[in-house]
Amino acid sequence: MKSERECMDIVNTYVDLGSYRATGDLCGIDHKTVKRVVQRWRAGTVAEPRMTPARGRNTDCVEDLIWERVKKTRGRITAKRLLPQARAAGYEGSARNFRRAVAQVKTNWARSEHHRRPWVPSPGEHLVIDWGEEGRLKIFCAVLAWSRYRFVRFAPDMKRETTLRLLAECIEELGAVPHVVLSDRMGCLRAQTVANVVVPHPDYVRFATHFSFRPDFCEADDPESKGVVEALVGYAKSDLVVPSGGWDDIDVANSDAKTWSAEVNARVHTETCATPAKRLIQERGVMRALPNLRPPLRRGEIRKVDRLSTVRFGSARYSVPSALVGDKVEVTAGAREVVIFRRDEEVCRHPLVAPGEVSISDDHYGTPATKPHRAIRPRSNVERAFVSLGDVAEDFLRAAAAAGTQRLATELQDIVSLEASWGRPGLIAALERATPFRRFKAQDVRSILVAGTAPTVVTPGGPLGISVPEVATRSLDAYAMEQL
Repeated sequence: MKSERECMDIVNTYVDLGSYRATGDLCGIDHKTVKRVVQRWRAGTVAEPRMTPARGRNTDCVEDLIWERVKKTRGRITAKRLLPQARAAGYEGSARNFRRAVAQVKTNWARSEHHRRPWVPSPGEHLVIDWGEEGRLKIFCAVLAWSRYRFVRFAPDMKRETTLRLLAECIEELGAVPHVVLSDRMGCLRAQTVANVVVPHPDYVRFATHFSFRPDFCEADDPESKGVVEALVGYAKSDLVVPSGGWDDIDVANSDAKTWSAEVNARVHTETCATPAKRLIQERGVMRALPNLRPPLRRGEIRKVDRLSTVRFGSARYSVPSALVGDKVEVTAGAREVVIFRRDEEVCRHPLVAPGEVSISDDHYGTPATKPHRAIRPRSNVERAFVSLGDVAEDFLRAAAAAGTQRLATELQDIVSLEASWGRPGLIAALERATPFRRFKAQDVRSILVAGTAPTVVTPGGPLGISVPEVATRSLDAYAMEQL
């Protein structure tokens, strides 16, 4: 026999659920018993259930805020960190009551996420890559998710060309191609993001097509989706022995990284209880074969030699032999010098210079450096006639222009006209004398000619068209006075 309180609980539950079986399951009794109690209540034998309104809580005004922040941080945010935001949103209760509300929301969120299964990697499926920093150098890390085989290298930058080169080197070391390469949304491999869908860069797509793998990207702000490689980055930073003051040469750093990778791949992994190097041998059987035609692993950046016989690298310029103008070379930067290769042969070396500076070798040009020289290009007939006087005329013209001679074109026309009266050799000699004394007017050149620097040449019927009449002459003896 059910008590009056139990009957009221049954009736209240039935009013909420509307089902005999659901009420019986929740109250722990048979559904037929629920039916009898409800029928008595409808007949008036059982008192009418009291519908007590639910009491409001002072945290209801910020319940949506708490849920949003807990979901965004995946349950990691604390009530102490969230309380100032709740105060700004209108919460006026105590900190203790707020901590209880946050704890309840975290519990509800954890239950809603309970259906998510842990990711179980498949053999040959995923290669996870990521970048980190170690002092002045960048550290590239890659992990095969199933075998836990690790690959670590150093690089001077995190550009797209560097990333693809190291990824190719990693695939070469693995001896096979994984089905998927997973990375975060690194800018060097991403072209754009549309509706939270990442569009890979065309260069990355061509690279992936050549090696026959599918590029994939993690969710935004979700480090757990690539935690295996995140752990490798931290492991490499803490376990790889770094010399005092860092590495001076990137080749030495990569040599140490190769040695370290070989050691950790030969140890038993704590997660799989197996050796990654041995598991890689098994995993190769389900991975894709390497393509027959693979691009060579470049040491540095590809640059094209410009018409000045230089290449631009790191916002600085470095000279190469002039015979390589128009060709492509490979530029590798170390800690103190830049080495330039062409077809795997070293071309030259330069000291590393700061951005905006230039490193030039005279041996690359065959002649020592000279000052810039602008050629004289006459356009009018007067200019052509003056320039035809030779190097002396060019020197006179440059000096006159540098001195700011006014109406220089008119002065040149007057100077050219002096050739008809004084002849070309005399005019050239006058120009040669006028230049060091900075006498650039036509009147100055005429004064030099008159002063006798150059002989006057006048020939009958010459350029002036003057005919000189012939007259009878006699010797000076005819004018001598007779001696008395």
